[in-house]
Amino acid sequence: MIQPFIGVPVFLVLLLSLGCTSPTSVGPTSSIIPLWPAGRMPDSTGVHGPLMTSSTGNITNVAVPYLIIHKPTQSNGRAILVISGGGYKHIESGNESGAAANWLSGQGFTAFELIYRLPAENWQTKFVAFEDGQRALRLIKSLAPQYHYEATKVGVMGFSAGGHLAGMLATVPQRRFYQPIDELDSLRADVQFAALLYPVVTMLPPYNSTVSKKVLFGNGDDLPAERQYSVEQLVSAQTPPMFLAQAKDDSTASVQNSELLYQALSSHGIGASQLQLFESGGHGWGLGKAGTPETVWPSLFQAWAVKNGFW
Repeated sequence: MIQPFIGVPVFLVLLLSLGCTSPTSVGPTSSIIPLWPAGRMPDSTGVHGPLMTSSTGNITNVAVPYLIIHKPTQSNGRAILVISGGGYKHIESGNESGAAANWLSGQGFTAFELIYRLPAENWQTKFVAFEDGQRALRLIKSLAPQYHYEATKVGVMGFSAGGHLAGMLATVPQRRFYQPIDELDSLRADVQFAALLYPVVTMLPPYNSTVSKKVLFGNGDDLPAERQYSVEQLVSAQTPPMFLAQAKDDSTASVQNSELLYQALSSHGIGASQLQLFESGGHGWGLGKAGTPETVWPSLFQAWAVKNGFW
């Protein structure tokens, strides 16, 4: 059953749509803030009405994209943008970004959960999620003094299609996904590190049968355009280190996605990157399903981040 979003009260989302531009509290340790000033969102013709969510926390009908700010009890001086997947057709907030952001804020990170516009929801362009993601990073940089972290110590974590979005943000921070609308857009949109869990990486054959690819590019092939949205093709010597984790039996996004990206990182000398493969587990395990090997990935990620100075 689909109903108005209950994770964030509907009246608060309506306030955001009317132009509330400061963080609005939704609980003792969280608040929400819109990505765009009222009337200035790029490619703004799309869905209308209230945010919708399923009983499991799958979000659709994102007319007003925003951040949920998960505030730690004591800041470790770092922030992270967390992005759910869902094939660019919905947002798996309950299982992925919500759970991960809660865990990270418990570890001292100021965690920002991104609720982004969905390319499948009839916007003026299929690439609105990249506009929202890049704007989110600039907004996070601007909020550093208010939330007591360093603007240079911001990472990104993404799951599945959210891993694709996170990978794009990490590899091409200089790409202009939208025309600047205010002073905020003069800020850098780079990240210190990226963590990608069972990510969609490539839009190119033979591993381009994902829902994400079909939503962005349809069933045909436009190789030049698809190459520009294939994360492994965009890695450079300036790409930040990445932590990658995926199951070998993933039938939704084949494990070659992570392997191709790790090979690209290695070939460009991004030696601090790590690839963690699991023999089984499939797709969509979030923080890890009880009794499966994937439950160890948060501790593996933490060890990697501590070793490399990201924690």
